[in-house]
Amino acid sequence: MDWLRRLAGQTGGRKPPVHTVGTDPDYRFSLANERTFLAWIRTALALLAGGIAVVQIVPSFSIGWARHILGIALIVLAILIAATSYTRWERRERAIREGAPLPPSLLPRLVGLGISAVMISAMVFILVDVARGRR
Repeated sequence: MDWLRRLAGQTGGRKPPVHTVGTDPDYRFSLANERTFLAWIRTALALLAGGIAVVQIVPSFSIGWARHILGIALIVLAILIAATSYTRWERRERAIREGAPLPPSLLPRLVGLGISAVMISAMVFILVDVARGRR
């Protein structure tokens, strides 16, 4: 689970609540950070809905478990985003309040690679169906 903590930006140790550190920033920065957090949550919800839709609505591929692989991959991405989005918000809010550089995040790279893997898998499943004359 250390990799999940690193992804979320947690390094261990208890930090004081974010609203008690540094100085109050320009509220526009805090609101922008909150909008970004909410955008990650919307992305997670969209991926969850997509994962469920793939399993429940998309016609079967000639490879019987293909829909489940695609759906599960989308849902796992949704879980990772939702599970790490608050910590991501908190780390950035803390940096804004302390006047520190914004911390890096692996989440955008993970999401980009994960969605790319799902797309490539879907393309392969469709091409297999075409080659077998099913589509």
